[in-house]
Amino acid sequence: MATLTYVYADQTAVLGPLATYAEPHAYDLCDQHSERLSAPRGWEVLRLAVGQAEPSPSEDDLLALADAVREAARPIAPPPEPVQETGREVTRRGHLRVLTTD
Repeated sequence: MATLTYVYADQTAVLGPLATYAEPHAYDLCDQHSERLSAPRGWEVLRLAVGQAEPSPSEDDLLALADAVREAARPIAPPPEPVQETGREVTRRGHLRVLTTD
């Protein structure tokens, strides 16, 4: 399996390892179609190494994952109580209000 991406500005078709996330202009191809791929005249086909084994997670990846799990497990703080106004509005200037305390 491989992912095909077009770089229109460079008139290049890039065929590389299977993408890990979906992109709007990337196309996943089976082995048979990736081997027989051709591009329009004037275009270049750039073939990146496809058959490499996926790298294993590094220690930094595992620590980042653990931090994300801890962050997601934190309880959500309740919203602050609304402040009760004790005066009435006398005038307004833009988004500011002048209140009087009677």
